[in-house]
Amino acid sequence: MNYRRIIPCLDVKNGKLVKGVNFVNLKEIGDPAENARAYDEAGADELVFLDITATVEERKTLIDAVKRTVAAISIPLTVGGGIRTCDDIQEMLDLGVSRLSMNSAAVRRPELVEEAAKRFGSDRITVAIDTRQSLSLPSGYEVVVRGGTEGAGLDAVAWAKRVESLGAGAILPTSMDTDGKQTGYDLPMTRAIADAVKIPVIASGGAGSLEHLRLGVTDGHADALLVASIAHFGTFTIKQMKDYLAAHNIPVNWR
Repeated sequence: MNYRRIIPCLDVKNGKLVKGVNFVNLKEIGDPAENARAYDEAGADELVFLDITATVEERKTLIDAVKRTVAAISIPLTVGGGIRTCDDIQEMLDLGVSRLSMNSAAVRRPELVEEAAKRFGSDRITVAIDTRQSLSLPSGYEVVVRGGTEGAGLDAVAWAKRVESLGAGAILPTSMDTDGKQTGYDLPMTRAIADAVKIPVIASGGAGSLEHLRLGVTDGHADALLVASIAHFGTFTIKQMKDYLAAHNIPVNWR
């Protein structure tokens, strides 16, 4: 796969699509299934569904919202939030989900990544790495967990290399410093992780312009681009995003 994917992200709370800044000040902006259908029809390559309060509330992913979203689309769906065991993953796959994303559970028990990769295949397992700047760690970035509320004391780049060795098939790094601000991806962090691993890296957190998308690829070395605010609020269509990338010699998937 040599083209760069555009992946709208559906942050979901209590079954509703929401968006905020740095994972807080959340506003309801619609129904995840309805938005997923619209993105599929608009040409999105994949979708990510994140139950953003599942881990903090210590509960499983909202099954009904996932079911409705899967039923509404024909493109791959990655689900994250509240995934703690291989049985949780199996439950999601049985619903028709393509991939599972884990963050806090992987930090708490890294063996879960290895167990899941062996049982379901690496291509089904994405490890999300939420980060924040930290001068006390070699890469300058610390892993944060529980919806960005707690530092894990782990170096983000070292952690990315470890989860790759455990069998993760992709990495989704999101900067807590830029998320929702629409000021651009954290390019140094994204690039540091992308250059340290061989598996696909999905840039996430902060895209606010078409130029930010281009930079995510050229400077961040990302294989795919997660978008939220600029898509949800109608700033740009999926076609406009792909047109812009293609005009700058970045291959996209015209489906």
